[in-house]
Amino acid sequence: MKTEGYSSQEHYDEMFTKEGEIRPHYREFYQFLEKTSSKKMHQLQFSANKTQKAMGMTFNVYHDNQGLEKILHLDIIPRILPNSDWKKLEAGLKQRVHALNLFLQDVYNDQKILKDKVVPSELILGSKDYLQPCVGLTPPKGIWCHITGTDLVRDKDGEYYILEDNLRCPSGVSYMLESREIIKRAYPQLFNDKGVRPVSDYPAKLLKMLQFLSNKAKPVVGVLTPGIYNSAYFEHSYLALQMGVELVNGVDLLVKDKKVYMQTTKGLAQIDVIYRRIDDSFLDPLTFNPQSMLGVPGIFDAYKAGNIAFANAPGTGVADDKAVYAYVPRIIKYYLGEEPILNNVPTYLCREEKDLAYVLEHIDELVVKETNAAGGYGMLIGPKSTK
Repeated sequence: MKTEGYSSQEHYDEMFTKEGEIRPHYREFYQFLEKTSSKKMHQLQFSANKTQKAMGMTFNVYHDNQGLEKILHLDIIPRILPNSDWKKLEAGLKQRVHALNLFLQDVYNDQKILKDKVVPSELILGSKDYLQPCVGLTPPKGIWCHITGTDLVRDKDGEYYILEDNLRCPSGVSYMLESREIIKRAYPQLFNDKGVRPVSDYPAKLLKMLQFLSNKAKPVVGVLTPGIYNSAYFEHSYLALQMGVELVNGVDLLVKDKKVYMQTTKGLAQIDVIYRRIDDSFLDPLTFNPQSMLGVPGIFDAYKAGNIAFANAPGTGVADDKAVYAYVPRIIKYYLGEEPILNNVPTYLCREEKDLAYVLEHIDELVVKETNAAGGYGMLIGPKSTK
């Protein structure tokens, strides 16, 4: 496969320097590319796409009339990170998640950060994701956010930035795990020679973490899914299978004497830890949304009584609000006394007059995100938008 004439223009290129030199960690892979025809690379890409479909690696796009299931495109050219990059990312993400957990414990209890006016009180207490039933609670083992989906981007100079925090029901790890297997089959020798860090132990580590949340010697763990029509159902079923735990719907569970039970063919079986993949508002119709058909009546009372643990804990959504994101560097400094290892993307808060004026003047150059929204909902991408 030839790369003559290739140019990354103004973007950062993972494989080539600005001078057109191969980056050290890509040399072996580039040598493989030089020996491989374009036809062979197209065949590898086609096989990867077919494998994804055959494995059921699909997701649903709501309000899309083109079809129910789509594959998450996997580029057959892998992104290779040197160990030095990974160490910085690992340290920065650990720092950020630690600070956000401290922030959640604080805003639902002492509210020191609000009293000290580091973060505006009205931004937190007025958020629809700030759950009053969680005020005064401390989750099992003091952990609010157990799994975090942090979106990272790289600028044209190669610097990593945090684009977004996802703390409520992060999704996508199963696609990464299966994609790694597909890439390994495409380049088995390269994986052996390069000493790539494994990811296959993720389900085992996830199960160990979930079991840690219970004080029982052998806790029963389950994955709570909204069902087959959810966009990430593949992931729910995949992780339950890989961990060897039950995949349950709300109708499979009931609460009795503030304890949660699964309905099985052998009768009721108590469940101790739930990896929930449904939003807070649908978790318990008696506490949150009374119209919810996905949750379990009374399960929040069982949670308050200490008889069930959730990952992630209810109430985490307030910390990944698009407006709170802008304050995370201050949150890190406040709780840890440290400068952020990984910076935010430059962000403008429309609640501040100067920032609002700039946004209105340059809206065609910016991405505008709606507060009180999760994931990619409520976004306006200026350069791609109509006038």
